[in-house]
Amino acid sequence: MHGVWLPLVTPFRNGELDEASLRRLVRHYANLPINGLILAATTGESLTLEHEETELLVRTVRDEVGAMNLPVCLGLSGSNTRALSDALARTAAWPIDGYLISCPYYSRPSQRGLQLHFGALADRAAHPVMLYNIPYRTGVNLGNDAILRLADHPNIAGLKDCSADRSQSRDLLQRRASGFAVLTGEDTEYYQALIDGADGGILASAHIETETFAQVWTLLIAGERDAALVRWRSVADLTRLLFAEPSPAPIKYWLWRTGLIDSAEVRLLMTEVSTELAARLDLEIEGLSHRHREEHRDEAMRLS
Repeated sequence: MHGVWLPLVTPFRNGELDEASLRRLVRHYANLPINGLILAATTGESLTLEHEETELLVRTVRDEVGAMNLPVCLGLSGSNTRALSDALARTAAWPIDGYLISCPYYSRPSQRGLQLHFGALADRAAHPVMLYNIPYRTGVNLGNDAILRLADHPNIAGLKDCSADRSQSRDLLQRRASGFAVLTGEDTEYYQALIDGADGGILASAHIETETFAQVWTLLIAGERDAALVRWRSVADLTRLLFAEPSPAPIKYWLWRTGLIDSAEVRLLMTEVSTELAARLDLEIEGLSHRHREEHRDEAMRLS
């Protein structure tokens, strides 16, 4: 697992899963330089989805992806090990390539409890598991010692790192074994995480300017750090704007305004963007569109 993975939004319209918009989204991103899709994760408003909706989501995406070599992973979360184990059994035959499983929330278990929890789930999972450490959402931090012990499990492939602690992240990157992937989930720290040795990112912001986020990674892999930094600086402010209010509302608004989805609708507890943020997003959309028109004009003149 490496490069840019997209935690896909789940489009809704009139309270229902918007299948037409979902198919449009998948066709769009499948033709861009992403390395995989994560479905029904935080950005996909997973906690608001019914089981039947999640299955429809997965099967619709797989149908659109078709024979393309684009991995699809399913997000799972919860604080009941037995219930999550049952969810793994129910989804074992679904057309997915892996799972992203977050730390349990609210319960705040010990490190031993976390290790036993994830170990039991990995034993049951029919597909590889990526751990998801995001303590500012769950209330518990999966420490590096526990992560490294879990990394020895043959069915645990890597980690989405949202520890928000650079020293912890760097320590993990230095100590991990070869083959255990670490992808950052902190959009605003994407460039720095790659510099520190992360294998890529699972980035909600990459719904916008997808190619630029991919270029940052490919340029760094090629050793072109200065060029990568230039590309990163062109989107760094965007990552902050898209999280100015609770995600994924700002991203959905952008996708709606640019015609990729038919509605900016989110489900409670999420709310749509404020009037003030909508105005800021509109300005950024217009400015970005203008810059792209100029770039295309300059490229056409160069080729002529």
